[in-house]
Amino acid sequence: MAKTEEFGEDIADFVRRVTELKSARSVPTDDLGTVLDAAIFELDHVAEHLMPLYEQLAAEGHLGGSVPDRDEQRLLRAIFQRLPLPVVLVDRESVVRRMNVAATGFTGARSGYATGRPLTGFLLHADRVAFRSQTAAVARGDGDRSLTVHLQRAPHLPVRVTLTALRPGAEPRTAVLVVLQPGVRPSGARGTPQETFRAHAPAPDLGEATRHAARLDLSDAMTTALLTAPAGDGAAVLDRAAGVLHPRFADWVIADEGAARQRRTTVLGPKDAPVGDVLAQDPAACPLVAEAARGGAPALQVRPEDPESFGRDASGAPVLVRAQVTSLLCVPLRERPDAPVRGVLTLFRSGARLAFSMAEAQAVDVMSRHIALAMTRRAGRRAADRGKSAAN
Repeated sequence: MAKTEEFGEDIADFVRRVTELKSARSVPTDDLGTVLDAAIFELDHVAEHLMPLYEQLAAEGHLGGSVPDRDEQRLLRAIFQRLPLPVVLVDRESVVRRMNVAATGFTGARSGYATGRPLTGFLLHADRVAFRSQTAAVARGDGDRSLTVHLQRAPHLPVRVTLTALRPGAEPRTAVLVVLQPGVRPSGARGTPQETFRAHAPAPDLGEATRHAARLDLSDAMTTALLTAPAGDGAAVLDRAAGVLHPRFADWVIADEGAARQRRTTVLGPKDAPVGDVLAQDPAACPLVAEAARGGAPALQVRPEDPESFGRDASGAPVLVRAQVTSLLCVPLRERPDAPVRGVLTLFRSGARLAFSMAEAQAVDVMSRHIALAMTRRAGRRAADRGKSAAN
């Protein structure tokens, strides 16, 4: 592999030097001798160094196999993609290298999204450490493993994972083949485990037009709430805004007022959720909130990798783990990019709900500026406006 990379670098350098020699044809006649000497040197380099290296790599099979080998590889790739079982190929760090069509539908991952990302991002936080440890053991050659995990899209349904070592082609490192299968169905469930899992999958996507209409409705509801909120009361404005966003847009809505000295004013969450513990949390102990309060950019995270990024609640548990967060938005509240931060708004989605999209993040960013404007609107200005209207 190192020899192949060295050969490729030498060829690339040679091509660049040849290009320079071509551009040197316009030099004065007296200097052509120097250019000719350089061209002869490059030809000697090809004959004495590059050509022997090419023959050596070709003999060792590093420059591509025969036509039957390439046909065999294409056949194996097609079989991998068409397997009816969800199958994923990962490295020793659990990073996805390939995922077949069945695994894409099983995990709910969008096409092309999972490749290059850890497979643990699709699992509950409680299962991630065990999965990483077992994957590393299989990659070391300690034998095949099997364990039960839970996907974030359906946390109440167990998934049986089988891990086996695999050496793809002539690659120097061992990969791990992961087979996903629904485990034992919950008591009282009807149908096969696959049917039970599909029954709890997210509703079908109705199209971008439907999502765009939903964002427009949300924006209209937010505008109405902000225009009718009491002027001069930032906490009341945040409470109105949180009421619009929960639960139609987010499962959790957390509002913090202020920047230098923050105060948590509103926490809305699912029924029977630890809302009180999150409300009692110090906003300064939340890294995401603290960064936004310092004037940072809005944060969009899908399947957050760091469970400590929103700190711990009053019970000492990481908030993201306890709330089973699958995606989050954290935006500073300010009228314009160079204005001071008035507060921070954080939104969580959990369970089988679709993750926040880039379009939704943009809509929340726009609403955050409107919320900041409503927070800075003063009651005296409204009274003066009413007096002018009466005088007219």
